[in-house]
Amino acid sequence: MSTAASQMIAPTMARLTPARSLLIGVIGFLTLVDLFATQAILPSLAAEYDVMPSEIGVAANSTTLGMAIAGLLVGAFSANIERKRAITLSLLMLSVPTAMLTFAPNLTVFALLRVTQGLFMAGAFTLTLTHLAERCEHRTAAALAAYVTGVVASNLIGRLTAAFVAGLVGASSSFLFFAALNVAGAILVALALTRNEPAEMLESRRFWSAWSRHLAQPALRRIFAIGFLILFGFIGIFTYVGFVLMRPPHALSMTALGLVFLVFAPSMITTPAAGRITDRFGPAVTVPASLAIALLGLALLLLPSLVAVLAGMTLVGIGTFFAQAVATGHVGRIAQGDKAAASGLYLSAYYCGGLFGAAAVGQLYDRLGWFAAVAGAFAALGLAAVLGAGLTMKEQK
Repeated sequence: MSTAASQMIAPTMARLTPARSLLIGVIGFLTLVDLFATQAILPSLAAEYDVMPSEIGVAANSTTLGMAIAGLLVGAFSANIERKRAITLSLLMLSVPTAMLTFAPNLTVFALLRVTQGLFMAGAFTLTLTHLAERCEHRTAAALAAYVTGVVASNLIGRLTAAFVAGLVGASSSFLFFAALNVAGAILVALALTRNEPAEMLESRRFWSAWSRHLAQPALRRIFAIGFLILFGFIGIFTYVGFVLMRPPHALSMTALGLVFLVFAPSMITTPAAGRITDRFGPAVTVPASLAIALLGLALLLLPSLVAVLAGMTLVGIGTFFAQAVATGHVGRIAQGDKAAASGLYLSAYYCGGLFGAAAVGQLYDRLGWFAAVAGAFAALGLAAVLGAGLTMKEQK
């Protein structure tokens, strides 16, 4: 790309018009829609494979293992990768394992395909975050909040769509629909994103040098831990709440369970404000405050009333997504050089948290019940709130 072209693109991204924010959000939606949609049909998949809730929960969320691995690799080796081309290819390749899930003969194959999905999801996700941090230097928090809003939409629309499509064609066949969405995402990126010149990679550079540099920073280590704990609590709760809602006293049908995930709609309104509010009050206020809202929501999940449970799910969604938007933007703000590696480390920690949350909270649910599962998520988000109180607007030396 010529220098003149780069100068034309940079101001456009810096202004971050509403249309550009919408585009960023749609790309975020199409990148991670497969991750969250599956949670809406877990009870059906558990019955189909004849397994326990914790087993299907870990298998479905094994996507996060692939994302954790790929986040590190993409972050380490992406300095000389052209972002647009790599994001497009990642989304296109994502459609392959997504479609193959329709034909998975057993839970092991299902889990391996979910891990493969995670590899390509993380490739697209990490490079998009890096692209936004590089192109929206003066609006990083706002741009990443728009992207996370798209991820919120994938929680809502993806789950609703999964439940609806599964009701029509069956849980397994619904994956063909989501493979088509992956292809649509690749086409959108190819048409809408701007190209960039890859950074020059020094021959003497070792791939782990950027990791070591970022991990040496206390502020980044803190934000990585916060990301781990946020998804630990979120995945732990929303993986298994469907099983609770489909048994007495609620006894919801699959269609009704899909509609329950309209609880994410308010998060689509609150999350875009994360960048603006963080700029005003700082992450040390916004992260603990948002997670306090999530903790209140967790308490409501223990009540026998369906209204209380729905209110609790709404508050957990609002709090965790807001905190995630703040944390994601904070990495781009304070990382010094090689933002792709910093984003990769953050996403690796974040998605490792999701896998550990699915496994640990699943065991608590199977062995001790819903109260213990909620208590495990409460401990994780509570610790994240405590760590968030120590965040600063600038990198700590």
